[in-house]
Amino acid sequence: MMDFLRRWVLHNFWLKILSLLIATGLWLAISPDQESAEVAVRVPIEFEHVPQHLEISSVTIPEAQIRVRGPERVIRQLSAADIQAELELGDAKPGERTFDLTAQQIRHQRELHVVQVVPGQVHLSFDTTLTREVEIHPRVTGSFLAGEQIAKVVVDPEKIQITGPQHHVEMMDAATTDPVDASGTRTQATFVTNVYVADPLVQVVQPTPVHVTVIMEKTAPAENRH
Repeated sequence: MMDFLRRWVLHNFWLKILSLLIATGLWLAISPDQESAEVAVRVPIEFEHVPQHLEISSVTIPEAQIRVRGPERVIRQLSAADIQAELELGDAKPGERTFDLTAQQIRHQRELHVVQVVPGQVHLSFDTTLTREVEIHPRVTGSFLAGEQIAKVVVDPEKIQITGPQHHVEMMDAATTDPVDASGTRTQATFVTNVYVADPLVQVVQPTPVHVTVIMEKTAPAENRH
């Protein structure tokens, strides 16, 4: 037994250990999990340090497609949440400006390498923030009984605050309610609905339910209308 150990195990022992380590390293180097792979990930662009009282007035905000390369085991587990495209807007001012979007603006795991960023530039428009009150215009629809018609529509609250880029807010004459179907109403009825503004860049400051009261009246007979 000892002869066997001396001859096959202990003979050139350290050389055998070195060979084993080299073989293990080679196996790891060519292991499928260590092979390089690429993937394209679409992520939203994050805007950092936007100045107070400044709004991004661009209607369309592009996403970024980031192509990264790295170990296959990392690529297989990659999700959009693992990559961030960041733009620093701390020195932005009202007007238009183009920003470069490069690999330096991409945050990712250390084992990954950014191969391509699309788009390479982002063009944005900025405007100062404006908040003001506008009237609420109700939208009332419906079919009514013969001899009945709408006499008055009362909205509560009558006005609401909106905010957004100055030029967009200034163009808003009023906010509008969702359609209210008052079919069959006699005398009067109150409906609870919501208010909205048509411009996607303008927001309602404090969304609140809107009460629309429809007051009906009798129509005059045809012979009495003259």
